[in-house]
Amino acid sequence: MNESFGTRLRARLDKFGPLCVGIDPSPDLLTAWGLDDSPPGLERFSRTVVEAVGDLVAVVKPQSAFFERWGSRGIAVLEQVIADLREAGTLVLLDVKRGDVDTTMAAYAEAYLDQGSPLAADAITVSPYPGFESLAGTITSALANDAGLFVLARTSNPEATSLQTLVADQIVAGATAANAGHAPFGPVGLVVGATLPSLDLDLTDLNGPILAPGLGAQGGSPADVGRLFAQVQHAVIPSVSRAALADPAKIRTTTMRYRDDCQTHLAP
Repeated sequence: MNESFGTRLRARLDKFGPLCVGIDPSPDLLTAWGLDDSPPGLERFSRTVVEAVGDLVAVVKPQSAFFERWGSRGIAVLEQVIADLREAGTLVLLDVKRGDVDTTMAAYAEAYLDQGSPLAADAITVSPYPGFESLAGTITSALANDAGLFVLARTSNPEATSLQTLVADQIVAGATAANAGHAPFGPVGLVVGATLPSLDLDLTDLNGPILAPGLGAQGGSPADVGRLFAQVQHAVIPSVSRAALADPAKIRTTTMRYRDDCQTHLAP
């Protein structure tokens, strides 16, 4: 790759609008689709989503856990899904939420960011709770591979509030420092939930993208995202999963509706 992750992401957002679609092949969704909860069902589900949305949205986010639960057979499906998305030109954000000491993070970076890996994505989600400094080597790997990171900051699950409010400002500061001097975005984005009652973080100097999960099934709306991130609308990527995937016959039309609504409420 010759272009940075930030450059590629900005181009996709400008072309397709601000939306990420998650691929979350949970047992409940597989059953709702009339598929077996098995690796073949997993593959049918995932590749159907890729075909439906790969040319519609800026980013697609496979949730690694739903593939990992099937061991090597599930990982093989995930590798194929990533390859299919890459072939379609879609940016791949692999939702793995890894976080550990620096040596372990180096191994995760090799697995998910090294462009020679079959699991290589354009970006991954990571956890800063072993200390933001533990991500230093991963940030270096992301830059070397023209990839990105999305660091958990203020997620949409309410049980995380008490812990995350204690350290969120430090996470924002660390990401802001890592992004200094990069354009149009630095390599370090944040994950900030779309269902928060208010945004108690100053993100105006972040210089990185903001993934905002929680549209649809968790209760968030495009209007909520526009209100919550009023000062950084240009950088926000709302994410929808279950609400877009509930009916396999309507994935494409539902995704277009969410995409257009997000574009309306996040107009620069």
